Amino acid sequence: MSFHALVLTQGPDRKVMGALETLPDDRLPAGDVTVAVEFSTLNYKDGLVLTSGGGLVKVWPHVGGIDFAGTVETSDNPAFRPGDKVVLNGYRVGELHWGGYATKARVRGDWLVKLPVSISTKRAMVIGTAGYTSMLCVMALEKHGITPATGEILVTGAAGGVGSIAVAILAKLGYAVVAATGRPQESAYLMALGAKAIMDRKELVEAPDRPLLSERFAGLIDTVSGVMFAKALAQVKYNGAAAVCGLAAGPSFPGSILPFILRNITVYGIDSVMLPRAPREAAWQRLGSDLPLDRLDSTASEARLSDLMTLAPKILKGEIRGRVVVDVNK
Repeated sequence: MSFHALVLTQGPDRKVMGALETLPDDRLPAGDVTVAVEFSTLNYKDGLVLTSGGGLVKVWPHVGGIDFAGTVETSDNPAFRPGDKVVLNGYRVGELHWGGYATKARVRGDWLVKLPVSISTKRAMVIGTAGYTSMLCVMALEKHGITPATGEILVTGAAGGVGSIAVAILAKLGYAVVAATGRPQESAYLMALGAKAIMDRKELVEAPDRPLLSERFAGLIDTVSGVMFAKALAQVKYNGAAAVCGLAAGPSFPGSILPFILRNITVYGIDSVMLPRAPREAAWQRLGSDLPLDRLDSTASEARLSDLMTLAPKILKGEIRGRVVVDVNK
């Protein structure tokens, strides 16, 4: 038995090279469930792995892909049976463990989630880690008590994968969403997803001249960090909250402690990688009911394994709109 994979190697200059190869099943890593992969996707972290390794990969050759969805082929885990439709996000798969850029993957069953019946394997990868992370952000704001009546929600990096799906989920739930983007040509796309207003990223690219600006937003979903997060945070209302999940602008921000104290603002850090199974399952169930699947398809484009080495630099430069679904069998 064999499978096809995009096999990555790293040269002495740290540049990553990829080649499509056919490998015997005994090359699959250790695990108690083997999945016939149908679709994967391209995330920012995948872009790092495909171009330089990003310090995420420790052993080469490697098979990337931090997301995949497919059908259980064999299982030694009592929670899964052949034929189950499953999805995987995180657990360092695609980094320390071979991932979804292959027609088969072998993983620990504890890392898998059964898909809701309303979500196909293809749509699961339109959602992917980006959409799953978006739902975790929304759930954090809800946990804080923010409702549609509380006020506007600002989403930064709104035309990206996480931002796009966050806009769609919030809009379906009745929130007034302000979508911040540096790509004005995406305004119509974001309005179609349900955004009520578009904010030009230029309004957020300069550090705030004082720690507290005029209160505007009841909540914030930040996918960027850096200066944008600091400027947005300074405009969150008293007792508001921010769900922070992205590092596109780096891990630091030129902010102040004052918003947290004087406005009683809470920041929720959103980790999608090592989250336990119960909240993972809750998020995927919510995605099955609260994500407008009819709008979802407009966020996606399709690619093959052979396209990934070309697409990877583009996602790192912020040149990819929405989601890229990878059909691993093409």
